[in-house]
Amino acid sequence: MKLDDPELVRAEYASEAGLLARRSTYDSRTGPDPRDVLWDEIVAAAPRRVLEVGPGPGEVSERIARELGCEVIALDVSERMVELCRERGLDARVGDVQELPFADGSFDLVVAAWVLFHVPDLDRGLAEIARVLAPGGRLVAVTNSERHLEEAREHAGISMVGSVSFSRENGEAALRRHFARVRGEDVDGTVMFADREAVRAYVRSLVTWKRAADDVPELAEPLEATTRNTVFVAGKP
Repeated sequence: MKLDDPELVRAEYASEAGLLARRSTYDSRTGPDPRDVLWDEIVAAAPRRVLEVGPGPGEVSERIARELGCEVIALDVSERMVELCRERGLDARVGDVQELPFADGSFDLVVAAWVLFHVPDLDRGLAEIARVLAPGGRLVAVTNSERHLEEAREHAGISMVGSVSFSRENGEAALRRHFARVRGEDVDGTVMFADREAVRAYVRSLVTWKRAADDVPELAEPLEATTRNTVFVAGKP
């Protein structure tokens, strides 16, 4: 199974349980937070009309609307995520980034945080994002390295190397096929796994590796793992 398998993604995001479990892994994070870098890039774009694809429960879209006073549309393939966004008062719609229901040049900013690796046809999705961006518009996208939390994954006997369609390692190349200007900022830190159960909980929350949780061995001591995130900014002329 792959992160961009439509059936897998549909099943995973029918509920927010897995997403919330993954997020709890970072409660012990030390070092910079990629969400802060994401927000700084959003503010720097000075947007007026924003599309967020794959917004999850909608925290970022809500903050954009509240603090920046922008018109914001949140679009997700998951009916449950759209429902959660609407509970925040957002204009949220069910839809697919591979076939965006908007006219050319409709937005000056598109936000895609930890979602592009779920898109079955990444080039088609990026082409659609580029199409709906106005001249001078930007895409801000966040993703992980293939080696994100590598120490914990190695302890669990799993690896994502070579299996992620949009990552720190290959994201720039993918973006350059559709955007004139691309830059990335790496944001690294650490999290601590106190014991075997903490590693198991993390593995159980993963979209593609849930079944490996039962086979996680005991930890002799707490395990420090490195978070490896990248915030990409891609611009149109």
